Amino acid sequence: MNRSRKRSRQSSAPAAELGQRLRLTLERLSHDGRGIGYWDGRTVFVDGGLPGEEVEARVVRARSKLVEARLETVHGASSQRLQPPCAHADLCGGCSLQHMPAEQQLAFKQAALAQQLRHFAGIQVGDWAPPLQGQPYGYRQRTRIALHYQPQSNALVVGFRQRASNELVAVRECPVLNPVLQPLLAGLSAALNQLQGRAHLGHVDLLASAGRPVVLLRHLRPLSAEDQQLLAVFAAEHGADCWLQPDGVDSAAPLEATAPTHLSYPLADQGVQLHYAPGDFTQVNADINQAMVNRAMAWLQPQAGEHILDLYCGLGNFSLPLARAGAEVTGVEGSAAMVARAAANAAENNLSAVHFLHADLSKPIDADWLQQSWSAALLDPPRDGAEQMVQALAARQVPRILYVSCNPATLARDAGLLATAGYQLQRAGIMDMFPQTAHIESMALFVFKGSKHRKR
Repeated sequence: MNRSRKRSRQSSAPAAELGQRLRLTLERLSHDGRGIGYWDGRTVFVDGGLPGEEVEARVVRARSKLVEARLETVHGASSQRLQPPCAHADLCGGCSLQHMPAEQQLAFKQAALAQQLRHFAGIQVGDWAPPLQGQPYGYRQRTRIALHYQPQSNALVVGFRQRASNELVAVRECPVLNPVLQPLLAGLSAALNQLQGRAHLGHVDLLASAGRPVVLLRHLRPLSAEDQQLLAVFAAEHGADCWLQPDGVDSAAPLEATAPTHLSYPLADQGVQLHYAPGDFTQVNADINQAMVNRAMAWLQPQAGEHILDLYCGLGNFSLPLARAGAEVTGVEGSAAMVARAAANAAENNLSAVHFLHADLSKPIDADWLQQSWSAALLDPPRDGAEQMVQALAARQVPRILYVSCNPATLARDAGLLATAGYQLQRAGIMDMFPQTAHIESMALFVFKGSKHRKR
């Protein structure tokens, strides 16, 4: 690595130009799964490249020492390289690792997390849990479809955003989408292009609610009765429910009066059913979400009578299983609407030893609930992490802290704060929530060194 940095510093040649074609050999993977090689003393990141490959790549972005490029030709393919099953893999921005075998994807993700923890927190993981792994395709139970109206042809383009572009890739199939949603995607373009109001549509969400397909249409102007009837027929043909969203997410409602007025998903292993509304955060991979909850229960080992704090609790994805195990749970969430739905979920599941509070967890908090004596805490923060809450929990010397992360960089930062405060990383593991992508989800258990001697 020192040799590579030296090459980069010594280069005095002109920077690569946009569109220029480069030929180079790739040496390793970056933290986001791109191949890394060197050209004329500069570091080049190549989308779709694998270590050991000789490639030609087109420059899409260039700075003085760093170049980003798109793979065009592989002259010496890695023995690991796969042919992506998706016809849109070269253009679509959704999946970037379809050319990489599943086991190599997992190894790359664990290595990336290990590197972040080592570099930013000075932590070496001694106990790696086996990766949580599910189906490599057909796992996505929700997705957003972009729409672009073309006045010249009076037609809608229906698809996903291209990689590094605002242009759309017109799609009729998506291998990572849940099979119950595939027929909806296949017929969506034809159905929407029949509508009189097709020029005034925003986007479409496809969701699998308790295994039943749902199509949610954002429209910018009222739909005619004829258009609503066409949508109802399209949904009925696919055994789906159609929802319309004329304004913000709170305006979404079923088109048919007889359709369920809520969406839901189960946590069968805990005997829990959770209701949610469009726009609420839910995990896209149902199998991995269940495995993640099971692992959280196994690592925290909640006991009857323990007081457990669930921060960034959302709809109660962890709170309700913790309460089902006998713990007394307080969930805290930044969205007041989701707090209300979490409380309703607890009532629907006949769980009384759990309650929910609304608070902005991105800011310092000095609330009464935080000053209580907690047996353990669970954090499931957004990508920017949980810096404020980690510091607050460390100050209280909460004995066990389980951290569920969707960003290795902020997990590493927060792990460093906990290490400084006297916590040890007991175990960690990745969760392949998004196969075929470079997204890294992980779980880490921290234990306070002095917890056994702490007076209660």
